[in-house]
Amino acid sequence: MKTLRFLTVTACMAVLVFATSCSSMKGLGRKGTVIPKSERAASKTVNGNTAAPAEGAKAEAPGKSVLSDSIQRQAFLLQVNDNAQHARFITSKIKFSVEVGSQNMTLTGNLKMKRDDVIRLQLMAFGFVEAGRLEFTPDYVLIIDRINKQYLKVPYSHLDFMRNSNIDFYVIQALFWNELFQPGKSHLTDSNLKSYKTEQGADDDVIVALEDGKLSYRWMTDHLIAQVKMANILYNDRYRGNYQLNWDYTDFKKHDSKRFPMTHKVSFSTPQKEIKFEMMLNYLGNEDNWETRTTLSGKYRQVEVDEILRRFMAL
Repeated sequence: MKTLRFLTVTACMAVLVFATSCSSMKGLGRKGTVIPKSERAASKTVNGNTAAPAEGAKAEAPGKSVLSDSIQRQAFLLQVNDNAQHARFITSKIKFSVEVGSQNMTLTGNLKMKRDDVIRLQLMAFGFVEAGRLEFTPDYVLIIDRINKQYLKVPYSHLDFMRNSNIDFYVIQALFWNELFQPGKSHLTDSNLKSYKTEQGADDDVIVALEDGKLSYRWMTDHLIAQVKMANILYNDRYRGNYQLNWDYTDFKKHDSKRFPMTHKVSFSTPQKEIKFEMMLNYLGNEDNWETRTTLSGKYRQVEVDEILRRFMAL
């Protein structure tokens, strides 16, 4: 029973890789989406289920401001991009919960991020034993099962679903750091922002949209403060079914003069499964006295991608 628990922990870590990459291989759709009630109206508008006002249209809600011309829209996008967190480091203790079908698990852990260098999640069992570790760097993904002394370390180019959909470290970083992204770009310039469109959302929200082939990207932003509140990646596949990734940000706090979400709620749905995980930060720190790369002893055995995914699919 103890071993099964730790295997489940490791598989739950793989959910992060699976949700941000495999989703883009097969496409993301809106079927089976679980969205907070307060945001359902905006989400319907995001995904085209209801007619969204055309750019420049006058808002119906009293007092709602609309981006009425291209200059205003560009200025708004610049503000959204500038509101991204500029800190070099973000660290915190976290509470991490995962729900896969009837399986539920809550763990504690640590989040350590260094801008443009690494994202590391350490998940603890019993509050003090590291059961597993997930590490993203610009060059590879590393998943470690501490209990069974196993690991998976592969470059993004070896993961077909990441390579084919332009999902790389910088897209994953943008999701964790609450900011806009553009596949294939490590940083967004003023010129890159011209590729985005804006649509009127519900309440005081503005939907920022980007199309990339069959994939559609949407960010729900607060019009008044130009802050990203939700990221959505979707693709409707009439042959395979609908796939969808939704990443909600709440409970913002100041960190180095910028706001950062303390709660991240993610849902990922496929025709077969729905996965939900929530990450709650305890505080916002900037510790920098930690090694940014994990090294493993010879006691660890490398496993294949298929073995990791089989564990996940068995949940």
